[in-house]
Amino acid sequence: MINWEEDFYDVMQVCKNGHQITDSYNEYPKYRKDFCSECGEETIFKCPNCNSDIKGRHHVSGVISMYNTPVPKHCENCGNKYPWAKKEELISNSMKEEINSAEVLVENICNKFHLVVKQIRCRYNERNSIEINDEYDVQDLFHALLKLHFDDIREEEWTPSYAGSGSRVDFLLKKEKIIIEIKKTRMNLKDKHLGEQLIIDTERYKSHPDCKTLICFVYDPEGFINKARSIENDLSGKKEDLLVKTIIVPKGY
Repeated sequence: MINWEEDFYDVMQVCKNGHQITDSYNEYPKYRKDFCSECGEETIFKCPNCNSDIKGRHHVSGVISMYNTPVPKHCENCGNKYPWAKKEELISNSMKEEINSAEVLVENICNKFHLVVKQIRCRYNERNSIEINDEYDVQDLFHALLKLHFDDIREEEWTPSYAGSGSRVDFLLKKEKIIIEIKKTRMNLKDKHLGEQLIIDTERYKSHPDCKTLICFVYDPEGFINKARSIENDLSGKKEDLLVKTIIVPKGY
């Protein structure tokens, strides 16, 4: 029996998807439910592993609390994860795998881009082909290749202001949280200026709400970039919460 004049922890009832039904299972039995009204999942109030109560509201004698007890992820008695925590982990891992897979697809487009350009130039009977003369041409062909793998491709999304000026990203894969920045080298965009631009881009995209990975694709068919591998290594890596990958194609090494 509960002595309501003493401090104690009540019991929490939670559905297996993690929706709290009540944190006062004993004090207010009328709020109990066999199934969740939000998702329809079965509810529990004991750990499935050790059968101990799920800790609910902390009742303090003489104190009225409006504080809602957070749903725990682990059982305090045996340390095992509750069913909803296991589901969260599975979903999180699945999303990571999906993002990693998307990154691999984009990187493959980057690495094979020059081969695609060379192939479309070699048309039957010398027919007219697509000429890749500037950055806009690179964007158009890259966009077409992205459509092979992605349905939701946002073009020219505004980025937050950095150093007093805003900018647009070339492509945003919103679901995958990947931004693709495309550049084509030219006489006035070589090693030094390219590096400066990419550093500014990285700082700007750190605050973009839909960017977890920034892939900087640099198309250098004329070979303006010296030591491409070194530049890739210097401009790639984890920048706070942003993963940056710089890919220069083709490489002059």
